[in-house]
Amino acid sequence: MHNHGDFPAESLFLIPAVAAVAAYWAGAVSKKSGHWPAWRLVSFLAGVLTVLLTVLEPIAGWAHVDLTALSLSHVLAGMAGPLLLVLSRPVALAMKTLDDVPASRLRRLVNGPAARFLTHPVAATVLVAGGMWAMFHTGLFTAMQQSMPVHWLVTVYLAATGCLFTAAVLGTGPVRHSFPLRAGALLAAAVVHAGLAGWLWLAPPDGAGNTAAGALVLLLAGIAVQGILGWILLGQQLGPARLLPQIRRA
Repeated sequence: MHNHGDFPAESLFLIPAVAAVAAYWAGAVSKKSGHWPAWRLVSFLAGVLTVLLTVLEPIAGWAHVDLTALSLSHVLAGMAGPLLLVLSRPVALAMKTLDDVPASRLRRLVNGPAARFLTHPVAATVLVAGGMWAMFHTGLFTAMQQSMPVHWLVTVYLAATGCLFTAAVLGTGPVRHSFPLRAGALLAAAVVHAGLAGWLWLAPPDGAGNTAAGALVLLLAGIAVQGILGWILLGQQLGPARLLPQIRRA
């Protein structure tokens, strides 16, 4: 824990988290939202909490020194949290409920070339895969162990790229690409993730500690989240009304 006097520095993350929840809640209950589904609100709350847990004690401190906890933190911040956040459709809610001028500005930003590039399945997969590799197989691993701020920055990167990748796979970005391309991106990311877990087991970085447990957590937890993402993707394509209402428009 990093303290300034008696104040833990990581508690500052509560400010944007609470602000985001308050803004989403206000949008969801406004008349402009058109009876926004309650399950999306729950999904947003769960997503924010999932990511927030990875930068607060005890998980942040544990992940700072233990590979198993770091693997769990990676899956929570970079996979599970983003899935919950993307399913909550915060950008769509904002565009429905903001006043005309800010909504128009947000729409231009979302439909701009940068957003289109970052949410392309190939680009998003490269960002996610590159981050996973750098996290465990470059000097970044040691830097994360030695500096909590570095751990925080990596967590923010994982959450951001995880959201971009999930949006690309589910087609909630500015462009919904073809199903084969999105499915291929998910498959490629899953292969890279499994390969990373195996590599972590066989060739762990210095100071990694219990690599077997860490690699197993990374593999199994990753498979679980990717399996859910794949199930939703298939549901979009095949028509999943009997499996999960409204998921077709997730």
